Amino acid sequence: MTLRELLEQHRGEELELYARTINPQFVRLLRTIGFDRRWARAEGAYLYDADGTRYLDLLGGFGMYNVGRNNPRIRAALIEALELETAGKVQLGVSPVTALLASALLERAPSRLRRVLFTSSGTEAVEAALKLGRAATGRSRVVSCEHGFHGLTLGSLSAAGDAAFRARFGPLLPGFSHVPFDDLDALEAALRGQDVAVFIVEPVQGHGPYFPSEGYLHGAQELCRRYGTLFCVDEVQTGFGRTGRMFALDHWGLEPDLLAVAKSLSGGYVPVGALLMSTAVYDSVFDSLEHSVSHGSTFAPNDLAMAAGLATLEELDAQRLPERAARMGELLLERTRPLVERYEIVKEVSGLGLIWAIEFQEPAGGSRSWRLLERMQTGLFAQLIVVPLFSDHKILTQVAGHDSNVIKILPPLVLSEEDVDWFVEALDATLARAQKLPRAMVRFALKAARANRPRRGLFAKTS
Repeated sequence: MTLRELLEQHRGEELELYARTINPQFVRLLRTIGFDRRWARAEGAYLYDADGTRYLDLLGGFGMYNVGRNNPRIRAALIEALELETAGKVQLGVSPVTALLASALLERAPSRLRRVLFTSSGTEAVEAALKLGRAATGRSRVVSCEHGFHGLTLGSLSAAGDAAFRARFGPLLPGFSHVPFDDLDALEAALRGQDVAVFIVEPVQGHGPYFPSEGYLHGAQELCRRYGTLFCVDEVQTGFGRTGRMFALDHWGLEPDLLAVAKSLSGGYVPVGALLMSTAVYDSVFDSLEHSVSHGSTFAPNDLAMAAGLATLEELDAQRLPERAARMGELLLERTRPLVERYEIVKEVSGLGLIWAIEFQEPAGGSRSWRLLERMQTGLFAQLIVVPLFSDHKILTQVAGHDSNVIKILPPLVLSEEDVDWFVEALDATLARAQKLPRAMVRFALKAARANRPRRGLFAKTS
């Protein structure tokens, strides 16, 4: 039976089958908030449900679809790779496609980075950075930032700076500590003992999002050099045009020792990640024939992922998508910053390229309904915006993190001016209604909060 026939045979059973075999609580969540659509297809910045209704996808698979969903260039590259019947994954041998993608990545990366190790995901790239960083320096400590997110495997989770992700999975790995983001004094205090192997930081923290002050990242790099700590930049979410540059680090001219990337590298088609490293790090770890396979991943440098990665980089260049992200991001800020003055509940609008966020606050003079919502679950008001944006305006967004009153978007970089208009008009209409906190919205929020107990953060996800 073909896949098409199998899907047709089980049409209409998607949610039930998922609940029965994978995650019934997740399906329960989708049904509670009205996100239980049966998705039929996707293209560019749009999703289409089984009824043919078009939705604007501002979630972008948590930042996977920089080149747009089902991008034809990447699809064609994958078909070609399959038809070539390459001798991929010989294991005791190499594939030319792997080296070609590594070369293409290094051409676009800072000059300090001269070697590539491929992984199957962002968290694996981070794990590799932590492991190789310890080996290269002979040190064991790792410093990361409060509120940071680096993945959900054990090492990455140990580096995560948010208790909401860590609390139920301890004890985590020893030797990890956290400092406030954007605080050079705290970072220097942590590094001064010269026993820290790696300082890992997101240039823009996804769980916020939090944007650095102008001198922070460059200052952090200098402190790492001073105290012999490897400077690792986690660009799993911010890489490949997201912030208006190929890498977010390009905004500040950074030269890290380690750079973790993933998510959109394959156009969202194939799991792939990579750790780019300096020759000094490589030479310290892979220092002999005996140590030539000190780290690897069985499926990581497979030819399909490599072909997709090459096509993605070509698409980013050919369509000038980083520049487009910068242009659309500026337009989005221009259109949404006036909301701060227009609505008391809007505290701040911020963004860099096509990472954009809006933060909410209790109205001046207080609000009984607001306080009630916050007692039930911190951040519940933001969820009152996300749900009608989806159900009434056909726009998919997310709350930025657990207990957060921030909505964040990570749309495909193919976003158009018409899409920006669609979003801004829908957001304006939703805010106008939500600021009054009508009883129907409050009742829905309380119902959702009760359904979510004992877990919190019903709508939150940052990875």
